[in-house]
Amino acid sequence: MKLHYFPFVLLVCLGLFSNSSSAHSLDNKLYSTGEPLPKPLVMTGFIEMQHARGVPEVPFIDESGQTQTLKQHQGKLVLVNLWATWCAPCLREIPELHKLKQQYQGKNIAIIPISIDEESKDVRPFLNQHGFSGYATWLDPEQNIEQIIPANVVPASYIFDAKGNLVGFVRGYLDWADKDVGPYLDQLIAKYGQ
Repeated sequence: MKLHYFPFVLLVCLGLFSNSSSAHSLDNKLYSTGEPLPKPLVMTGFIEMQHARGVPEVPFIDESGQTQTLKQHQGKLVLVNLWATWCAPCLREIPELHKLKQQYQGKNIAIIPISIDEESKDVRPFLNQHGFSGYATWLDPEQNIEQIIPANVVPASYIFDAKGNLVGFVRGYLDWADKDVGPYLDQLIAKYGQ
């Protein structure tokens, strides 16, 4: 191959790989989120995005087989937690998120766990086996979430504003039981839950 063709071939290859690497699109910037909220140390890994991103509506199913979407929670801040039965750190987050969900019941926030396990039938027995019989979760065996956000790291938590736009995320384990998480969530609710 002649050397003067090499840059062209390289650009074509990079273009092909970059377009096929993920099905989701986070390029839909809707509005500037303004100054980021001051984060406590426990939230160091949380990224408050500079621009809210519009996301498509995609279906999930609950444990009774009913279709669910994030849109049904519009008007609230939505915290989506991706998890899987094969994820050890997820097992640590489940009781923390369950307690947080109970703490925030009736407030302007929806905390939605979504299992990305391919075998949905294994999810409830796993939760029961580990003492989480009261922990309700949505299921995404087809990984429809990939149309919105990447599902290549679990646990991962994503924050959506009251209009359903993505405004922040943390990928990896977060100590949801830390005393500074609640006040930070309250600030997120005040900023994005209206």
